[in-house]
Amino acid sequence: MSETTVKVGMNPKASKPKQESGRLRRIMKNKAIYLMILPGFLYFLIFKYVPMSGLLIAFQDYQAYLGVTNSPWVGLKHFERLFSEPMFFTILRNTLLLFFMNLLFYFPVPIILALMLNEVRREVFKRFIQTLVYIPHFMSWVIIVSISFVMLSMDRGIINELLVMMGLDKINFLMSSDWFRPMYIMQVIWREAGWGTIIYLAAMAAIDPGLYEASRMDGASRFRQMWHITLPSIRSVIVVLLILKIGDVLELGFEHVYLLLNSMNREVAEIFDTYVYTAGLKQGQFSFSTAVGFFKSLIGLILVMLANQLAKKAGEEGIY
Repeated sequence: MSETTVKVGMNPKASKPKQESGRLRRIMKNKAIYLMILPGFLYFLIFKYVPMSGLLIAFQDYQAYLGVTNSPWVGLKHFERLFSEPMFFTILRNTLLLFFMNLLFYFPVPIILALMLNEVRREVFKRFIQTLVYIPHFMSWVIIVSISFVMLSMDRGIINELLVMMGLDKINFLMSSDWFRPMYIMQVIWREAGWGTIIYLAAMAAIDPGLYEASRMDGASRFRQMWHITLPSIRSVIVVLLILKIGDVLELGFEHVYLLLNSMNREVAEIFDTYVYTAGLKQGQFSFSTAVGFFKSLIGLILVMLANQLAKKAGEEGIY
């Protein structure tokens, strides 16, 4: 019998135990790496994937004493209610406006700040500035908003006191619907801009120093080096973070907006997160609030996939 005949007559299933044993050996060989991955894997499994089973109640008239298995199914009833709510388009408009303002005004700030920090040559001064801009990130939104309230209040707020000194009228920043969005964006920049520079600075640290040396020999200024070397080198990082940011289009943070929300600015400040809390959880409408959350997640997933495809067509790697 020839060798070819033997190979043809072999059972493909006979090689499976060998493949499995080889895979097991590789796992045991790299067990330290798998043990390092295990905490992150368990975190996402327990807190991200297991709770997704609760999305079933978006299609039920959920009642706590009946549980998920016994609650009656109502199909798309809660989604139909969401789209027919008088506040739906107002909430959608407010959420999208805040997101696009966030994207337009906040997203470039960490990039610009990282470029500026990268140009600082004195390490002591650079570390001092980094520490200074990182600190707000470790403050809760309660502290950030409280500081803003003290500074912007009509009664002895430092901003209004300065306006009076300049001969101008006081402005009720906290109760004005016109000032809600600028105040929100400024607080986001204040708290998160410094922390957002970490990834960009790490990407800049990986740039080949020889590129800068060659450009200096050609007489390029520091601005030209930044424009033609630094920015193109971190472009892929910028694209990935932009895609992830687009995925959070309807996720603006409940705590921050809720602390700024009041009866005078509700028309421009109510977003999906606060609506879920007030119309869903406070009134015990768990199925309806789950349907709203499901709608938000679905929109975010679709936008991430679209943004990733556009990035790939533009020649970037994307996120998958």
